[in-house]
Amino acid sequence: MENYIHKVAYYETDKMGVTHHSNYIRWMEEARVDFLDKIGFSYRKLEESGVISPVIGVECEYKISTLFDDIVEIKVEVFEFSGVKLTFKYTIIDTKTKKIVAIGKTKHCFINQQNRPIRLKKEYPELAEKLEELAIKK
Repeated sequence: MENYIHKVAYYETDKMGVTHHSNYIRWMEEARVDFLDKIGFSYRKLEESGVISPVIGVECEYKISTLFDDIVEIKVEVFEFSGVKLTFKYTIIDTKTKKIVAIGKTKHCFINQQNRPIRLKKEYPELAEKLEELAIKK
C-alpha cells in the first residue's frame, strides 16, 4: 500500500523554519484518514453507518526536526486491534534523507452515535476482518 506524503507548509513552522511539534499529530490524522480510504473504509462511510472512532490516546517520539518545504512520507500500520480498541502506528520519514523523523501511535475505541461503546466485530464485521488481517503480527 502506498504511504501518505506531506510537504511541510510555511505556516506549520516557527520563526526558525522548524516544524512545530503539534503538526506531527495532525499529519498522523491525515495519514490515518488516507489509510482508511485506501482500505475501503473511509471515515465518512464509517460515520454514515453509525460507527464513530474517537482518539483516546496519542504519543509521538520526535527524532529529527523537519523544516519548511521538507517532504515526509508517513507509513501507517495497524499496531493492535482487539475488536473494541484499535492502535495505529506511524513512522514518519524524510523522503530526501530517508531518516525517521518521528514515530507515533494513536489509540481509538468504537462508539455509536449515542456515545455507547460497540464491538466492531459485531457491528461492522467487514472492517473488523480487514483490521485483523492488517494488524502487525507479534
